[in-house]
Amino acid sequence: MRTVLCMMGWLWLAGAGLAHGQTAPAAAKPAAPTLAPKRQLQAVRTATAPKIDGQLDEAVWQTAPVADHFIEQQPTPGRPEKHPTEVRVLYDDENLYIGARMQDVSQDSILRELSQRDDIGNSDWFGVFLDTYHDRLNGYGFIVTPGGVQVDSRYSPAAGEDGAWNAVWESRTQVNEREWVAELRIPYSAIRFAKAPEQLWGVNFGRQRRSTRQSFWWNEVKPEVDGFVNQWGELQGLQNLVPPLRLSLTPYVGYYLNHYPYNQPDQRNTSTSITGGADVKWGINESFTLDATLVPDFGQVISDNQVLNLSPFEVQFQENRQFFTEGTELFNKGNIFYSRRVGATPIGFYGVQGQLNPGEEVVKNPSVTRLINATKISGRTSKGLGVGIFNAISNNEYATVRHEGTREERDILTQPLTNYNIVVLDQSLKNNSFASLINTNVTRQGTTYDANVTGGLLRLANKKNTHALDVRGFYSRRRGQLFNSERRVDDQDGYKYYVNYGKISGKFTWNVDHGIESHTYNPNDLGLLFANNSIEQSVNFGYNIYSPFWKVNRLNTYWGASYQLLEKPTRYQEAFLYWGGSTTFTKNFLSTWINFDLAPTTRDFFDPRVEPIGRYFVRQPGNFGINGGMSSDYRKKLAYDVYYGTRFFGPDSRVVGGDVRRGRRNLALTVAPRYRVNNHLNFRYEASYQLNLNQIGYAGGLDSMSYPLDRPFMKNFNGDVLLGRRRVSTVTNTLNAGYTFTNNLSFTIRARHYMSHVRYRDFSRLRPNGEEEATDYQRNRNTTFNAFNVDAFLTWWFAPGSQVSVVWKNSTASFLQAEEALPQYFSNFNNTINTPHNNSVSVRVLYFLDYLMLKPKRKL
Repeated sequence: MRTVLCMMGWLWLAGAGLAHGQTAPAAAKPAAPTLAPKRQLQAVRTATAPKIDGQLDEAVWQTAPVADHFIEQQPTPGRPEKHPTEVRVLYDDENLYIGARMQDVSQDSILRELSQRDDIGNSDWFGVFLDTYHDRLNGYGFIVTPGGVQVDSRYSPAAGEDGAWNAVWESRTQVNEREWVAELRIPYSAIRFAKAPEQLWGVNFGRQRRSTRQSFWWNEVKPEVDGFVNQWGELQGLQNLVPPLRLSLTPYVGYYLNHYPYNQPDQRNTSTSITGGADVKWGINESFTLDATLVPDFGQVISDNQVLNLSPFEVQFQENRQFFTEGTELFNKGNIFYSRRVGATPIGFYGVQGQLNPGEEVVKNPSVTRLINATKISGRTSKGLGVGIFNAISNNEYATVRHEGTREERDILTQPLTNYNIVVLDQSLKNNSFASLINTNVTRQGTTYDANVTGGLLRLANKKNTHALDVRGFYSRRRGQLFNSERRVDDQDGYKYYVNYGKISGKFTWNVDHGIESHTYNPNDLGLLFANNSIEQSVNFGYNIYSPFWKVNRLNTYWGASYQLLEKPTRYQEAFLYWGGSTTFTKNFLSTWINFDLAPTTRDFFDPRVEPIGRYFVRQPGNFGINGGMSSDYRKKLAYDVYYGTRFFGPDSRVVGGDVRRGRRNLALTVAPRYRVNNHLNFRYEASYQLNLNQIGYAGGLDSMSYPLDRPFMKNFNGDVLLGRRRVSTVTNTLNAGYTFTNNLSFTIRARHYMSHVRYRDFSRLRPNGEEEATDYQRNRNTTFNAFNVDAFLTWWFAPGSQVSVVWKNSTASFLQAEEALPQYFSNFNNTINTPHNNSVSVRVLYFLDYLMLKPKRKL
């Protein structure tokens, strides 16, 4: 029956698409987009290394062939550049050297805002892009601006552009009267390549003229062709290169000063600590590298954006820890690795209160788990096989409780010793295709349950790279007991699969897909899945215009439809959801976008938080959402972003307590101006307002004595669910300011205040048939949550890969309920400012030591 429903839904969607004219025009079929011819450039070996000074005045530069005649990609694809670019490549036994001259109208036309590392800002740039294994899938990017700011990244099918990757390399620039010059030295220790007598690398060179918003490429990159690395040229003439011993050590030492006004006789307001550790990078061979962090310290990471979460799902936070953002493209295959699980909140953090004896209070309960170490091994062989191994170990974590009378203290285990492990095998195939195998495993000490997920991915594209098949399958397994309990976790074996086929290149694209996530599929011990138990099929169309017309530079459009069911029991969730939208880039460099979706009927099986799922559900009337926004020209000193969204809900004829449920609506508005004072100083401000009127949602179990906001994604096994009709208003203000002294010294500060107020109008009981029943429940469950953070960073890169950072962090939060909950923003802001704040000042010094820099130079 399930299969029949899936196929019927899929066929209906395809028929609906045809009925609405969502196919290519019946006129003459346009030619399929093809890759531009591969250009070749000869690299020249040099016996004398050029001085990296941005001059290009050594005679050896004139012996190298020139890469020129760049082709525009945006805004007018295929047009030759007007202001010539010339690039030359040299190499020796240790480094690759790139010299580039970019002609322009005048110095004033060469924009060069100073910014932090890995941030181009409002600036021109030049970049070299290397595919060292020539697999046309994976590559490196090294970019420099006229101000000398460095940007580096990795490219892969899994992560796209990974800007978190960092390498140690050297560059110098110089701006002349009608040109600017870039000179780069890329050590072989920064990249990986196979050991072979003669190398053939993929290569491309790119340039941006910010004053005209034009981008150019040496080997043409066509926007209508799927892929990026596969559109690069070839670098020839690299002979007798020996992959170097890649061994570096980056030790660090840090000092922390923390202050919180406990103002209690037996507790100090101020504490200090000294930390130390090291990062190690070792090239096991020419293909594989080991990265390890020993006794890691993440105390200087920017603060998370705390929010009030009323949904049944946990909040996904951005990963800001460098070790977990750098070089993780292999581990992101299949999206079953959520790095915030490593060193996350202890699994027994919320259970400490339930283990207190009479007269005891919690003195300390760490909200993060300490890591002992973390290690990555990754690389790719000359045959295109990528291998990634990740391992991390977290220590036992304890909460400390104290008896008020005897003052005796004891520890409660909140997290056992835990091992996290990932293994990835990724084989590059012809025609921009690949096959991958991934396994994640979490093993905990003792009887606490373990978890394992295994998955496979296959992407097959045709020779012309116009159509592709994408197949994915995953299997999850959990075994053991719940933490601090003799009850076994439900021994769950679950599965997920997904199939997608479509046209991936050209102006007109389309795809159809089908997927199932079983009700027992659970990758969340090391991954992130908000909700399983789903069957979904959809059809998607897109039509893009890449060349300028009328007042538009580029136009992207999409539309589609889907049908969603529960996997068990087989009941529909969304009956034929429709969506569409477009993004327009005008010739005045104003970008605008609009999106919409329409769901005639929706059933919410997850907000009631009842196990087994499907026993209760909330019927919601049809709803229509539309949102849009615009971004102005960032070249101007004053620019802005504006976002607006709203959702309308159809009238609900149900009568609860004599009241017809009408007037439900969601609103959202964000205004974000930015002002660039000069090339050193800039400000960005964002004000956001969200309002949900007459929202109906979970308000707890009827036997609950506290509002379950600490763990909103937990299930309620009672089955007697209280629903509340509420008004939720949220205001967020964020101010960012930055002053960049030089391309190696910068100061940034970020201040954020978040306020969310929940006011309940009435309550009802959820019945087993999904209907609501009036209740005389009268308890005041109004809530206000405030969070305030300041993060200030002074960063100095005093040597390649070496850094001194001084960080000030200020934070506070308040959770007010019942009569204390205030809806007024400024009252909440004043209360937040006047509540106790935690202040932390830290200084950390790390120094990059490279074996190749320390060993004696070999005489030629």
